Amino acid sequence: MKTPQSLTVAERIRSRFDDLTRAERQLANAMLENYPVSGLSSITVIAENSKVSTPTVVRMSKKLGFKGFPELQGALRAEVEATISNPIAKHNRWAESAPDTHILNRFADAIIENMRQSLRQLDPEEFNAVVELLSDQNRSVHVVGGRLTRSLADYFFTHMQVIRDGLTLVASNSNTWPHYILNMRAGDVLVVFDIRRYERDILRLAEMAKSKDVTLVLFTDQWGSPAAKFATHSFHSRIEAPSAWDSSVVTMFIVEAIIAAVQTENWSETKGRMKALEDLFDRTKLFKKFI
Repeated sequence: MKTPQSLTVAERIRSRFDDLTRAERQLANAMLENYPVSGLSSITVIAENSKVSTPTVVRMSKKLGFKGFPELQGALRAEVEATISNPIAKHNRWAESAPDTHILNRFADAIIENMRQSLRQLDPEEFNAVVELLSDQNRSVHVVGGRLTRSLADYFFTHMQVIRDGLTLVASNSNTWPHYILNMRAGDVLVVFDIRRYERDILRLAEMAKSKDVTLVLFTDQWGSPAAKFATHSFHSRIEAPSAWDSSVVTMFIVEAIIAAVQTENWSETKGRMKALEDLFDRTKLFKKFI
């Protein structure tokens, strides 16, 4: 089970937000807006930028489980180091502390704990709100991923394309993105996948889409992509595993749960689209028939 010390500062803020005073909430929102950079300045600068007093910064730090502001800021610095770690550095960090058990067991333990911790942070009301957005046939849905997360974007797009129309998979070449933004309309939905080593192009795309009143749904990690500042809804998944690469298991779990929920919401139309698609598969002889 995750100890409080293993939670990110952002996770602590989100889990304790309802317990904060009005001034502390103002401070928390300011810190999350440009997380984690906004928490790396001096306590005086942070208080001034948030329009609160320095004692408020200290009090909130203690409410979040830290001995004081210096300890909170130390945690943020460690998070910054973690988010910019390259695959070799991540592998070395895991290899140094790897228990003497089989990789299957170690990997399974890490993934199961990632799932538990992520679900603990996931708000069912926010999940339902995203399902409602994606089920709305009056909204076009645009989907984009990064260098590695584009496989998640493609998976999400392929399933959603069966469920409803009005889907666009944004090409991975960012040079073409202005063409996609040109076709976005106010009220449309942009689904973005972006995890650590966050991509600058994704951030710029999110900003431009937001300027057109497009609703942004973000799938990111426990630290949070910079694009979160433009997102209406964000899903934060734990991604660390005993590997040089990050895990997509929890993100995929949430994606598949959303797909299932939207399918159920739109079943009458989805059923007809599925039948038409199967007829097309039969005509193209895409799949092998055994009878």
